[in-house]
Amino acid sequence: MKNFALIGAAGYIAPRHMKAIKETGNNLVCALDPYDGIGIMDSFFPDAAFFTEPERFDRHLDKLRRSGQGLIDYVSICSPNYLHDAHIRMALRNGAHAICEKPIVLNPWNVDALREIEHELGRNIYTILQLRHHPAIISLKEKVKRAKEKEPSEPYDIDLTYITSRGAWYHRSWKGDIEKSGGVATNIGVHFFDMLTWIFGPAKENIVHLRRPDCAAGFLQLEHARVRWYLSINRDDLKKTPAAPGKTTYRSITVDGQEIEFSEGFTDLHTVSYREILNGNGFGLEDARHSIEIVHAIRNNNSVGKTGDYHPFV
Repeated sequence: MKNFALIGAAGYIAPRHMKAIKETGNNLVCALDPYDGIGIMDSFFPDAAFFTEPERFDRHLDKLRRSGQGLIDYVSICSPNYLHDAHIRMALRNGAHAICEKPIVLNPWNVDALREIEHELGRNIYTILQLRHHPAIISLKEKVKRAKEKEPSEPYDIDLTYITSRGAWYHRSWKGDIEKSGGVATNIGVHFFDMLTWIFGPAKENIVHLRRPDCAAGFLQLEHARVRWYLSINRDDLKKTPAAPGKTTYRSITVDGQEIEFSEGFTDLHTVSYREILNGNGFGLEDARHSIEIVHAIRNNNSVGKTGDYHPFV
């Protein structure tokens, strides 16, 4: 049994981490969040110590480390994106490995800095890239690999569309602040960009056609694919899709016009991710690098409007 600490216990994604810790037979020793309405912990680890102040939480980790009793093996990080870098450093300073939600950091140079700290302190930094564990995505990767080995051909043509409606609160929260979240392409798109580069190779060209607080669109030339993408949190965009009435999310990836069905099976992938990490097969900093470089460029490139090969929703 390994001992875990959790940062960002009140966040949307935190229950999946609690569930993964529980289902892999491990123990949550302590948790941190400035918001104290986290009754969800009673369903998983009611005896875990809880802190609302990072200074006291850091002190608690340090005391555990120095006492030699209840040493924290892993710190799971579900905090706002802009705090990931600092919280990873806190974990490693206290002798623990870090398991961080995506995006692991906001900028490529943060990856380089964390690599130095990782080697210096002898601890590992892992990130959650759960789509790499999805059976449909694994099957697509194997299919593409076989096709390329048999007969290299023209790049695949891919359309990525992801609309997940959010209310007015989104723009008032840290998620609506591009300096804290990285913007909509980072916040809801980084795992899709990771998945696409994992299958089709790194980005050779990155064009932004549209960038607004509630949506973004562009074109990626990958090593083996041409990708038109559209990401949105605007519920009105659902009207452009065949989504059923009342649905708040639409997710679609087509490869050469063929739909890839992967809408089911998302909820258990964090447990799979944890199991792989604990078995020494987790995804680390270098695995995340390509997607971090892509979203950083999207955030900083000028948008060119309706020119070139753009997504139909533009």
